[in-house]
Amino acid sequence: MNNRKREAVVFMHGLWMNGMEMALLRRRVARCGFDIYQFRYPSLRKSPRENAIALNTFLQTVPAEVIHLVAHSLGGIIVLHLFDAFPQQKPGRVVMISTPIRGSGIAKQLYRSPLWRRFLGRSIEGGLLGDAPRWRSDRELGMLAGTKGLGMGLVVTRGKLEKPNDGTVALSSTCSSGLKAHKAVPYSHIGILFASPVARAVCRFLQHGSFD
Repeated sequence: MNNRKREAVVFMHGLWMNGMEMALLRRRVARCGFDIYQFRYPSLRKSPRENAIALNTFLQTVPAEVIHLVAHSLGGIIVLHLFDAFPQQKPGRVVMISTPIRGSGIAKQLYRSPLWRRFLGRSIEGGLLGDAPRWRSDRELGMLAGTKGLGMGLVVTRGKLEKPNDGTVALSSTCSSGLKAHKAVPYSHIGILFASPVARAVCRFLQHGSFD
């Protein structure tokens, strides 16, 4: 008799996205034996806290004993709010991909401009400006962060985005004492979602709690 617990992975997209850009990553992770789900949320119309409330409701509908989370960029901020407000979740590991858990330099710069601020919507509330909740959960958290400086950050900051970076998020902003593992990979902020080595690293961490 197979007593293996059913394991699912819930994916969360980033700012201005809808999850379609994570389709290839989802397929690759599914091949590792996980049930796959995508949580979609309005990144501009609702705050990360409000989206975390919706995520908590969504997770209660996932039919699995173990639920892992894989979150790209702003999605990771929502995960921080999830465990801050609803710490009693089903067991599972968490992988954040290019999440600026210490705040986004680009978001801070855009926020200073009334013209650009509206393009951030409510996404900046409790996270992108550096005021996200701290990671207090005892579950294993891993971070994959890109170092290929190609993206909108170079335009917004006129090439002054702190190096190394993935073109949008500085590597230093993805670091935290709450991480069990942190791995830098040579991809851009969006390109990291399409790289097969990243998918393999995600699977390894979800299965073993380590990227290597």
